[in-house]
Amino acid sequence: QLVESGGGLVQAGASLALSCVASGGGFRRYTVAWFRQAPGREREFVAAEFRSYRVTRYADSVKGRFTISRDNAKNTVSLQMNTLSPEDTGVYYCAADSTIIQSSIADSRAYDYWGQGTQVTVSS
Repeated sequence: QLVESGGGLVQAGASLALSCVASGGGFRRYTVAWFRQAPGREREFVAAEFRSYRVTRYADSVKGRFTISRDNAKNTVSLQMNTLSPEDTGVYYCAADSTIIQSSIADSRAYDYWGQGTQVTVSS
């Protein structure tokens, strides 16, 4: 089970940190990711950290502004979001999977476990 927190309403240019806590064991064996979905749009990839070698990947739209990190001891994955813009508005979902291959890290269909989502709204 994945549970996100940290969403909210902020102004453009602000920062926000999201957190996702996983229940169960073996967290270090999971690739973890963040996706988001804006109203009327499909769910899109934001960032991910592969289970091995701490390889990370970011969507071009967030590169340099967002940072994904994990704490295996606390079964937690975080997303630090800086310099937010209204285009970042949406529901942010945490996802995890233990069998995903690196080439599929940005494909939402490859993830078996999802959180309920947390709303992020950025006003202009």
